[in-house]
Amino acid sequence: MFGGLQHWIEAQRTRPPAPTRAWIWTLAFGIATLLFGLYLGQVFPQTGHDIAPGYGAPVLAFEFAGSQADLEAIFGFFTDPDQVTRLAAMRTGNERDYLYMLLYASFLVSGCIALWRELRLRALLAAAVLPVAAALCDAWENWLLFDIQTAFTLGDYSPAMASLPYPVAAKFLLLAATNVMIGAAATRLGRWWALFGTLAILAAIPTVMALITPAAFAWALIPSAAGGWLLLLALAATGSWRALARKQPLVDWNDGAPEPATPDATPPARRVFGRRRT
Repeated sequence: MFGGLQHWIEAQRTRPPAPTRAWIWTLAFGIATLLFGLYLGQVFPQTGHDIAPGYGAPVLAFEFAGSQADLEAIFGFFTDPDQVTRLAAMRTGNERDYLYMLLYASFLVSGCIALWRELRLRALLAAAVLPVAAALCDAWENWLLFDIQTAFTLGDYSPAMASLPYPVAAKFLLLAATNVMIGAAATRLGRWWALFGTLAILAAIPTVMALITPAAFAWALIPSAAGGWLLLLALAATGSWRALARKQPLVDWNDGAPEPATPDATPPARRVFGRRRT
């Protein structure tokens, strides 16, 4: 089995440049991820009771909650008339978040595969595992959040809060690593793509800052992830257009290849008149 897979990978590396349908799938999943993400952002509660401004959205504050005081700052006390509304919005958002996991994982996986088919780098094919692992960590995180929210609603403490930092950190680090791979691949596609790829790589740096001090920098997680995702969406749009309209790959390495030199014609033999000296 693995021998056949290895043979197929090597065959893909040696094939001539050709347009790939993976860009079309990437574009479709990217648009769906963008639209559903905008919708999902409106489903989650828009304001918290008394969260630190550095968290930004209350859902990010919930992901980094570490105590009952943090939960009360997000949802409010039982005397707060908006507590029930916030709890209901948070649960609804986390329930619909499972579809968002499938969308962004499919978007990033198809993008890594499309880049691999363009650049023939095995690291890009291996990078397709990163968003899948991130989505699994996201699902684990949501399962813990449901338990924490249920216990908070009943006035109890959930032991799941002690495990919450692990899937949260793993999810954001895996997504940041995926963006770094996308940015690094873009640097091989040309001058302008190299510029945008470098920006996407630099945009991943705030992820570490947010994980260390979330109360001050958690808001940066969204633009940090958006840098690589928007770059991949632009690559998908360009690659799809070249594949459908021009029947060309995004990268055609044969364009700059020098033409093989033709051997010079053999000069005709020179005729010699007269007697040959001995």
